[in-house]
Amino acid sequence: MEFTTGGRLEVAITPADVGKRVSVRRLAGPGESTERFTDTVGVLTSWDDGVLSITRRTGEEVRIMASSLVAGKVVPAAPARRRGPATSVRELTEVAARGWPAVETERLGEWTLRASVGELRDGGTSGRSPGEHPLKDGGGRRVGFTRRANSALPVGDPGVSLDDALDRVRDWYAARGLPPYVVVSTGTAGSDEVLAAELERRGWTAEGTTVVRVGALAPLADTDADTGRVQLSREPDDGWTALYHRSAEAPPEAVKVLAGGPSVWFATVPGEDGPAAIGRVVIDGRWAGFAALEVAPAHRRQGLATLVMAALAQRALEEGASAAYLQVETDNDAARALYDGLGFTDHHHYHYRRAPQDGPR
Repeated sequence: MEFTTGGRLEVAITPADVGKRVSVRRLAGPGESTERFTDTVGVLTSWDDGVLSITRRTGEEVRIMASSLVAGKVVPAAPARRRGPATSVRELTEVAARGWPAVETERLGEWTLRASVGELRDGGTSGRSPGEHPLKDGGGRRVGFTRRANSALPVGDPGVSLDDALDRVRDWYAARGLPPYVVVSTGTAGSDEVLAAELERRGWTAEGTTVVRVGALAPLADTDADTGRVQLSREPDDGWTALYHRSAEAPPEAVKVLAGGPSVWFATVPGEDGPAAIGRVVIDGRWAGFAALEVAPAHRRQGLATLVMAALAQRALEEGASAAYLQVETDNDAARALYDGLGFTDHHHYHYRRAPQDGPR
């Protein structure tokens, strides 16, 4: 990482560069590193009272004393990607939202409030921690199917001040017995690092970092494997939902979300005791969005995940798609390795910001 100008280190950034992508070098603090200097790259989201806040690609916020800087510069808004279809954060975000549609929506300027809430049949609990699927309030009966379908999508201007927008978000989700979430993108041009920093300052906590990955569709369909083994349908049957890891105690609204979207197909590889593998694709113009790829434990390491992807990709190609996307949590190393082998590359990250439960609005 080159910081020098004429052989000298230079701090070439100022508070006027807030909102730009920067690269800085600072003196490492005691016990922080064995190296003398530490480098940070991300969006400069604030510079107040001698402290810089830089939001990294993953959404992590780093606070740096200005007095510790030894070098800094503005860098291009996003690193160039070597592979994968060209697209913007906004295009992918809107396509993905159509591909995982909420049951109920309301517009707030260019923001969209999204909910998919129902009642637990037995009033039980899933054993998951708060914020995980299913979403619950303290009463244990109201549930929302996945944070993706139960969070505010801030694509553009809400048409009011940020504080007023967040008040509206909190009230809207409280009326539905759900925790208020805002989903924010990070890591490339046009993403929401500044919004993420504003939410951080207001006490909205970060949860569930996910990477959005893109790739060419045709190579996924190019296989010698017998894709005829894969059964395709427009609706998920009981066997499909039984294997899907998010199905436990899900409300009826779950099927509305799963089967929603412009053109949705469900894949099943039959096994002796139920499905051996499943998957889902939603086709929207040039895009094919893959999700819900699951392989039963007894059938793993047999290439079934790749087989399911191939069968779904072939159907998407038949309907005119040419590009693929998917979303995978950053700590799911096995899935990321699989998608690496299928040619997917990282486009951007997103994570959720949850409203503080106590304190001022």
